Parts: sequence; structure tokens; C-alpha cells
Amino acid sequence: MELNGEMLRQNKRMSGKGGITMSAELELVERSKGGDLAAFEELVVMYQKQIYNLGYRMMGNEEDACDMAQEAFLKAFKSIRKFTGRSSFGTWVYRIAVNVCIDELRKRKRVKLYPVVHNDNPENGGGKLITDTGDLPEDRIERRETREQVQRAINRLAEEHRVIIILRDIQGKSYQEIADILNLNIGTVKSRISRARQSLKEELLRQEELKSEENVKVV
Repeated sequence: MELNGEMLRQNKRMSGKGGITMSAELELVERSKGGDLAAFEELVVMYQKQIYNLGYRMMGNEEDACDMAQEAFLKAFKSIRKFTGRSSFGTWVYRIAVNVCIDELRKRKRVKLYPVVHNDNPENGGGKLITDTGDLPEDRIERRETREQVQRAINRLAEEHRVIIILRDIQGKSYQEIADILNLNIGTVKSRISRARQSLKEELLRQEELKSEENVKVV
């Protein structure tokens, strides 16, 4: 199975469960376990936007997001016979994708800061840190700069804080969904979200202080 980056970029808008029932999803999983590539590709289309966006926020750029999504789905395909159905397929593949991203970040040891692509659109709907309102060009520029600032701050968070901010505050996952994905109890999820938000706040404040110092030097 080949999942290239162009396929992921072109089909991001097609993903989402699209009203498919749990039984229909399980049928696709069972067919995939039997080696039915077409069935697994249907599962990929259902979840690729969410997994791509997770990779984008974790890694900070489109190329790595495509690579992480491709690796996650490849791992899922190779391990599909091990899927027991104790959680949904979506939760299972999310867990794989999170681990793929964290493993890659740890390999790199030092996280590179990539510019945020201006036309990104992580998870439509609730849970966004930044909303898009207003029509004036200066408003759009300000929003873009704010998105970039938030992404730079996210890039500097520890992996466990980064992923939980992305799942909760950007992708709008529930406490239970996050607990299932990360294999944590809900109490731990809530406390980790609190610590992660505090870390993000401190990093944003640090960026503001650096920006103020630079402005003073320029003056």
C-alpha cells in the first residue's frame, strides 16, 4: 500500500466518518484483516484529515505531517490483525499516530521551528485556539501572526504537553477520547491538560517578552 503525500493533501477534505455506522466501520476493519486493501483505503479516507492535522500540529509543517500520517497508516495496516476492537478504529489509529510523532521528535532531539502554512485549517469546528473572524486585511495579518506565534509555542512544548494541547484545544477531543488515545485515566488527562496550558501560556509570554526586547533594540 502506498500513501503518498499528494494523496493525503488532495483528500483531506474527504475525511471524517461521513455518517458511517460503527458496524460498517467494523466490517471494513474485518475485511482489512483479511488483506482487502480497498477496505483499508476506505478507513484511511475516513481518518486521514484528522491524522494529517495531528501530524501537522505535532511536527509544524506539511511535509512532515504527510510523512507521519503515511507512517501511521502503514503501521496500522501492518498491525491490523492485532486490532482487538476494545476501542474504535479511530482511537486505535490516533494512538499509533501520536506514538509515531513522538518517536520522530525524540529521534531529532532538538525540535526545529517551521513556519506555519497560512492556509492550514486544523479540524473544522470546536476546539480551535484561534478563530477566523473579520474581513479587514490587517485583521487577517494579525490572525496569521497569532497562529504562527501559537504554533511556535506549541513546537517548544514537551511532547506530552504538545500532544494533549493539540488533542484537546485544537482538535476538540473529549476527556474520554483523549484518555482512550493516550491510555490514561481521565484524572491524569485533566491534570496534564492544566499543566500543558500553563506551559503554553508561559511560552507565549516568553515570546512576547523577546518580541518587546527586539522592538526596544530597533528603536
